[in-house]
Amino acid sequence: MTVKTRFAPSPTGYLHIGGARTALFSWLYARRHGGSFVLRIEDTDRERSSDEAVNAILEGMSWLGLDYDEGPFYQTGRFDRYKVVIEQLLAEGKAYYCYCTRERLEKLREEQMARKEKPRYDRCCINLSERPENAPAPVVRFRNPDDGGVVIDDRVRGRVVYSNTELDDLIIARGDGTPTYNFTVVVDDTDMGITHVIRGDDHLNNTPRQMNIMRALGHEPPVYAHVPMILDEEGKKLSKRTGAASVMEYRDKGYMPEAVINYLVRLGWSHGDQEIFGLDEMVNLFDIDDINASASRLNPGKLGWLNEHYLKSLPVEHVARHLSHHLGEQGIDPATGPDVLALTRVQRERCKTLAELAEQSVVFYRDFDAYDEKAARKNFKGEALTVLKSLRSAFAELAEWDGVKLHELVQLTAERLELKLGKVAQPLRVAVMGGPVSPSIDATLDLLGREKTLARLDRAIAHIESAEQG
Repeated sequence: MTVKTRFAPSPTGYLHIGGARTALFSWLYARRHGGSFVLRIEDTDRERSSDEAVNAILEGMSWLGLDYDEGPFYQTGRFDRYKVVIEQLLAEGKAYYCYCTRERLEKLREEQMARKEKPRYDRCCINLSERPENAPAPVVRFRNPDDGGVVIDDRVRGRVVYSNTELDDLIIARGDGTPTYNFTVVVDDTDMGITHVIRGDDHLNNTPRQMNIMRALGHEPPVYAHVPMILDEEGKKLSKRTGAASVMEYRDKGYMPEAVINYLVRLGWSHGDQEIFGLDEMVNLFDIDDINASASRLNPGKLGWLNEHYLKSLPVEHVARHLSHHLGEQGIDPATGPDVLALTRVQRERCKTLAELAEQSVVFYRDFDAYDEKAARKNFKGEALTVLKSLRSAFAELAEWDGVKLHELVQLTAERLELKLGKVAQPLRVAVMGGPVSPSIDATLDLLGREKTLARLDRAIAHIESAEQG
């Protein structure tokens, strides 16, 4: 049997962290077993579905690197197929038209609850051969088996048993003819040959209903693995405020996709005490039998730790490519300043996120508005003017602009002026960066280049002279 998994989101919002984890688990299982991974967009709820949400899902999966082998398939493009299957069930007596009004169904429900019974349809219309006079447009109900039960050998939760007496005659088509969720899922999973369904455990109650419909259509159900939910740091259900964020928000905050993938896989799955996994390693190790049956909690500190690891350890070219997006968010074209590879190599050791790296790198591309007041007051005094003028002359005459020669020149200037290196390097740093913090002074100057360095030294010299005259 060739393994075939699917990710089937409803396009009613962004791709959130729980959905991304489901997609990842399904993708990993298919990849490990040499199978196929299908993307299906369950967009039958036209009022809540949107093209914007579809694009957000596709963008999120692309950023995470979760490529799909088939799809995306859209349920709205399969209505003719659903209609054929509904007609088949009606013809075989496995479904029937229901003409009950909403008022009757509400009254029935109230009476059953008053008797402390589980609300379910009473099959009032099951034997009707024609439409009653003045009846509303009928829905179509699936005729659930009368006795027996449904056994789910769930790969995460173990054996779960439902009695058919607990299950209702499910509506599979609304009065306007549109199919319902539990029905379309069954048709899609069978038509697409899905062998393993990995999804959130909020779908567990749907599973026996879907299995009964599948068997009525002559198909054996796939293997199910219902994954526990993700909780916030306090062990509560996720909300947008407490972490149910769009995957793309993690990108916008400056996380590497590798860090987010590594973080997601550890939310409910483990391999011993190992914390860091490359994608290929995940593929080789992942198994749904190792998914934890209890809910997992978000741990932002762990994500931050993973992100720092990947920022520092991934190939600099790869990090730089992702950094370019964040430089663009700062209004910077990376091609107009220092080499982005050299910048990334220097800056990534100092930052926790790409967003922070980009923010701290703006000064290499764009002139700062003003000097840090405290830094200027401390460093633009005493010998500072002499230091900066001396460096300005030496830099202008330097034949080759590179970090080694720049470091030597700064050191020689300190020796010639009989000053400690800090008394030279720190005024220089404030002059060219506007503040007291930057990478090593030689790396800073190398990234800035000759033209920017000389122009900023001229500005600092003029600033100090103006202050002295004032």
